[in-house]
Amino acid sequence: MKTEEIKELFAKFESAAAEIEGIVCWSARELQILLGYSKWENFENVIQKAKDACKHAGEEVGNHFPDIRKTIPMPKGAVKEIDDILLTRYACYLIAQNGDSRKSEIAFAQNYFAVQTRRAEIIEQRLLEYERVKAREKLSHTEKQLSGILFERGVDNMGFAIIRSKGDQALFRLSTIQLKKKMGVPENRPVADFLPTISIKAKDLAAEMTGINVQNKDLKGQNPIENEHIENSSAVRKMLVERGIFPEKFPPAEDVKKVQRKLESDWKKVLKGTKKKK
Repeated sequence: MKTEEIKELFAKFESAAAEIEGIVCWSARELQILLGYSKWENFENVIQKAKDACKHAGEEVGNHFPDIRKTIPMPKGAVKEIDDILLTRYACYLIAQNGDSRKSEIAFAQNYFAVQTRRAEIIEQRLLEYERVKAREKLSHTEKQLSGILFERGVDNMGFAIIRSKGDQALFRLSTIQLKKKMGVPENRPVADFLPTISIKAKDLAAEMTGINVQNKDLKGQNPIENEHIENSSAVRKMLVERGIFPEKFPPAEDVKKVQRKLESDWKKVLKGTKKKK
């Protein structure tokens, strides 16, 4: 396929896209023409195959192939309503995958929508990484607040470390040392830096509960506060286990500091590129 043909097709596919309620969509009737199908009936067969593939992938077909009505102009100023389907990028990708690959338009569409889908996957991955970094920052903030509350109630830094470790034992059924060894966490690094998002949030919830209850119950001294944190961590674990989630079974996640540096580096590149365009 020549460069000129690729550019022409790219422009056509881009111009046919429309944003509806924040989602980029294509009209099936317009995509039919773009993909070189002269008859709607033939194209409907391809759409049905794509719907089947969507269903087998565990996706909700109605979210990607919603039926709509479309008005088209007729001779002498009349109009006619016809059936149409709104297609998400994923739907278009499945249609291209099930189309006649001998058509140059289909070959182009397979690559075009694959790239678009991949971009969406990249964005999704970045959002998940961002959520994990923010969850880790939130846990640090919560533990700092809890440390201040406990200090006012007779618990020093060593005591706070012991209480936090007892909480880990209750939540993961492993001591902090055992957890670090199991996950391959460096001795001088917090285990939370290598936990998946859900485990970080579980620790944060238990710490939040302890901070609130220590004040509400007016607890003082290491032993009663330690027992309170163990109870709260156990309660969080019970909730997770009841839903089939065992936090100690998760593999270690990428070092959250590396993830944060990567996100910050990408953001700096975006800012640099923006400044160059001005």
